[in-house]
Amino acid sequence: MINRRQLAAAALAPLLHPSTASLAATSSAAAPSLPDSTGPYSFANSFVHPLPDPVSGRPYEVWVDLPPGVQVSPTPLPAVFVTDAPYAFPLVRALRHRVGQRGQNMADFAVVGLGGPADESATDMRNRDYTPTNPMGRPPGQRGDLGGRLYGGGAEYLRYVADVVVPAVSARYNLDPKRRVILGHSYGALFASQILFERPALFSHYVLGSPSFWFDHQVMFEREAAYARTHRDLAANVFQYVGAYEAIARGPRYNSKVDLVADMRRFESLLKRRAYRSLRIESHVLAGEDHLTVAPAGATAALLWALPGRGPYTGG
Repeated sequence: MINRRQLAAAALAPLLHPSTASLAATSSAAAPSLPDSTGPYSFANSFVHPLPDPVSGRPYEVWVDLPPGVQVSPTPLPAVFVTDAPYAFPLVRALRHRVGQRGQNMADFAVVGLGGPADESATDMRNRDYTPTNPMGRPPGQRGDLGGRLYGGGAEYLRYVADVVVPAVSARYNLDPKRRVILGHSYGALFASQILFERPALFSHYVLGSPSFWFDHQVMFEREAAYARTHRDLAANVFQYVGAYEAIARGPRYNSKVDLVADMRRFESLLKRRAYRSLRIESHVLAGEDHLTVAPAGATAALLWALPGRGPYTGG
């Protein structure tokens, strides 16, 4: 005798385990034709400006995204400059829209992407432009675990950003120098730390995400010490973040060679020990995150810190 459970199983079997023939028939009958593409996807209110470096001649680009409804702001507009633009530009734009809630949770701001030459890979550009020194000039055993060919162009790229990009974009879009943020991750944060010690007034807020302080035998700690020997103050707001898995330990998500958690804490400790009157710094280790996953959560926290909205905060 067949009970109700057996009857139900028999009735559901064709739905749970459809035959190949029935699947093919359903797919063929249901699939509509896909119209031709109308072109690449683009963001509304985003603009690409060719802005070559007049010294090196490299054909860099600057990507600018403005808040909805804004063309040129009548009042100075906050801005977030991002390195690694192909990744960070759409990410930060999305965070402004979703988390920012039109200025309530975080101030509406322009996103400025530091774009590389269109004919150059992003990896080659960041290896050259974001690094302060060239370890390839060291003996083979002292170069570190590097896979690129050209490093050490940080000073040249810093000059281009400071003397060309920031003035040109700020004048065109009426950007507020008192709320001008730079956000970098990994090598991008390494580059931002170079600006911090060479041209600290260029940005009001520095977001250093998973900074690569390990680079070239931790040369940025030498730069920090050199700055401290000749300066009594550092007027800057610094926000650091790193994933908890970016320490050395066993497990697939942990680092195997460099401890970014320890390096970040050391950097904060050194700066606090200098007792710079005008420096504000805080650092965060984000649980459950590694070097590849930490950027969205870290950038969200940093933007809420750097550019708070009019309030009150709403979670949606």
